[in-house]
Amino acid sequence: MKEAEIRRLLAANLLCVFSIILTAVLPAFFWKGFTVLGTHVAWLCICSVCVSTLNVILHLVLRPNLTPKRNSFAHKISRFLKCCIYFFMSCILFHAIIVLYGAPLIESVTETFLFAVLLSTFTTLQCLCILGPNIQAWIRVFSKNGAMSIWESSLQITTVGSILGAWFGAFPIPLDWDRPWQVWPISCSLGATFGYMAGLIIAPLWIHWNRKQLTYKSR
Repeated sequence: MKEAEIRRLLAANLLCVFSIILTAVLPAFFWKGFTVLGTHVAWLCICSVCVSTLNVILHLVLRPNLTPKRNSFAHKISRFLKCCIYFFMSCILFHAIIVLYGAPLIESVTETFLFAVLLSTFTTLQCLCILGPNIQAWIRVFSKNGAMSIWESSLQITTVGSILGAWFGAFPIPLDWDRPWQVWPISCSLGATFGYMAGLIIAPLWIHWNRKQLTYKSR
């Protein structure tokens, strides 16, 4: 396993972490009264857009899943449209799952859907960038020993971290503390964000630590 590839992964992940921090700090210089808690819906939109944009740019620059095969322009357009459809379906699916887990069905629909968009950005968009709209590849990666590259191992860790963070973030909501961050879906979205950021930092460190034990099959 090449150290240069691990350093590229670390640099890309740190850029994503830095972009999330910027979404919480930078808008306050241009938007009076902006805070992650006070204007949470706006922050959800800003964070989702910034993370999505950066992930797509990093994918185009680093090309972690580059193959020697050259695809036609029509194939690329078809692939792009499939990715858009998959991402939208992921948002709807996450929204439905969140409601089934107890989120308000009618009230706070906008907040719930934007939280679903954020979760899709942290999970589905990553899969689309690295694996493309290939469900079989997704199943392979998230099965036991299914990763074929350090990028796919990082994808596993960040996806699990995001979902677990969102799940643990729901625990304080029913508690009778009357804290402003207990308003739906602040604690869940912050939990997903911290879980995603933790995964981004842990993934390259874990891969570096276990590089001698990790053996990836050829594609």
